[in-house]
Amino acid sequence: MTSISYGDAVTDALDRLDDLGYERAGQADLASHGPMGAETLAVLGHGDAIPAWVDAYRAAMANHDRPSRRFDLDPTDESAWRPALGVIDRVGDWEYLFHRELAQAPWREVLGRWWPRLLPGLMSRLTHGAIRTAHAVRSVAAADGAASPQQLTELARGLAYWAARFTPLPGTPRLEGRHDVATAVAALPRTPFDPTAPPTALLHDRLSRLDEQPGYLDALAALRADQAQSLLSDLTAQFAGLCLVHTDYSPIPLIHAVTAPAAIRLVLPYLPTELHAPSVAAMWQIHAAMLLVFTGTNRGEETARASAADTNVRSVDELISRAVEHGDEHVLKFTEACLREHALRPDPRYLAAAQAIPDRIPAHSPRPAP
Repeated sequence: MTSISYGDAVTDALDRLDDLGYERAGQADLASHGPMGAETLAVLGHGDAIPAWVDAYRAAMANHDRPSRRFDLDPTDESAWRPALGVIDRVGDWEYLFHRELAQAPWREVLGRWWPRLLPGLMSRLTHGAIRTAHAVRSVAAADGAASPQQLTELARGLAYWAARFTPLPGTPRLEGRHDVATAVAALPRTPFDPTAPPTALLHDRLSRLDEQPGYLDALAALRADQAQSLLSDLTAQFAGLCLVHTDYSPIPLIHAVTAPAAIRLVLPYLPTELHAPSVAAMWQIHAAMLLVFTGTNRGEETARASAADTNVRSVDELISRAVEHGDEHVLKFTEACLREHALRPDPRYLAAAQAIPDRIPAHSPRPAP
């Protein structure tokens, strides 16, 4: 376990990652996971591993440069900032806006003001905008009023990335139905797809026709209005089980169907109560979309919990050590989310999924490249 405090470990990691842009420089321009992965290592008690992990992360794939600020956005003028939503070339402008906002008002006030504005675009890069924001919120909240400048900058960047990759989905989600999560998931018809299709191509193709998919619009109002925390547990447990049974495609897209609601849970305590139900409803809309995009059948979903209960799983400490040794940022975040959700409401699907997923994602060495 680490000899460095959580806050010091996070601040040091953010210093080491400060010059990196928001996305990896590659064909798909994947979201940068550096700050999220490092913060997760600190939460898991392995802050001492962060320097070597950051070196390995930087060496694994090039990142875009940090964006420059071009034109100021006026947060008081909706006609000025709304057209910049979803425009990645304006991410530097968004970052500067949130820097100003956080310098002028308490972070919870800024978060509460912008959360409902950004919530309709929650899908942003497979929810990475909201997930990065949530990791930053956990860091800032843990500082108890003494957040470092690096931690507040990371919160500005999480919100900026969400805004610049804002991706609305068709339809309006509402918690006014009669179904629980399992029933609502089972009711969604699936369409087979080519398992060799790249995730980014599949996402673009199927999202563009989402409102044409049978059952999608009906699903948006299918869930009953249970307590937000209970619904989030239902979502994370259900999709941890789906990660177990859908093994014919990359596990990474469905991983976000667990890490995203677990991230939303991190933020809810710092939001006004009236934003809790809309946040869960928006999260369910993302789940419905992910089911229709990334699953071609519901085979095995009904028995996922029973199968997980029959699995001989490692101890929590062993699962953490394995994730840290594995080193992949998705494995780290998924393991931490599953363990945190399992601690809140135990379910065998969490531990079984945390054990299974590292075998399906290539490991990378946490040691720095020579």
